[in-house]
Amino acid sequence: MKKIVLAITVVIATSVVSVAQKIAYIDSEYILSNIPEYKAAQSELDKTSTGWQKEVEAKYAEIDKMYKAYQAEQILLTDDMKKKRESDIVAKEKDAKDLQKQRFGVDGELFKKRQELVKPIQDKVYNAVKTISEKGGYSIMFDKASDLTMLYTSPKLDKSDDVLNLLGYKGGNKGKNIDKYEKEKALEAPSKDGPQNNKTNTSEPQKPR
Repeated sequence: MKKIVLAITVVIATSVVSVAQKIAYIDSEYILSNIPEYKAAQSELDKTSTGWQKEVEAKYAEIDKMYKAYQAEQILLTDDMKKKRESDIVAKEKDAKDLQKQRFGVDGELFKKRQELVKPIQDKVYNAVKTISEKGGYSIMFDKASDLTMLYTSPKLDKSDDVLNLLGYKGGNKGKNIDKYEKEKALEAPSKDGPQNNKTNTSEPQKPR
């Protein structure tokens, strides 16, 4: 019996220690959206990606044009001419696929450009999170923007603005401005009954004569 009581005591003590661990979280999407360099990097990536996508689409449009022309003229072509045209189309398709892979494939040029522009910023954010965690004595720091499901998060535990401040950027409505943040979120939330006027009209509507 004493052994059972001792075991239960140890389990409870361990649970208390676990509960006593300091936990906080950040919102990486919010943090990055408040960093001008990140916005500029994303804008450059989007512009580059759009340009490369048009380049790839132009090649496939050319292939489509070649194929339709081949179908229309096929009956007039000799066997050798058919083979030549088919070979040209296949070669064009290969070039288009190679270009698409080169630009957008795994470890492709877009991935490398993203690593070049975005990763240094992400590393700075990570180091700031690490510094705040160590100084604040937080055992665990979650990321609200990750795939991790967080059913409820208290704004008081949100250290996103602290990260921005440490990096030298001005935060928004999180962390220290909890009340203001909650009020703004409440105003942004759509009402179930639709938009209402702030002032209540207490006068009765006049009956039509």
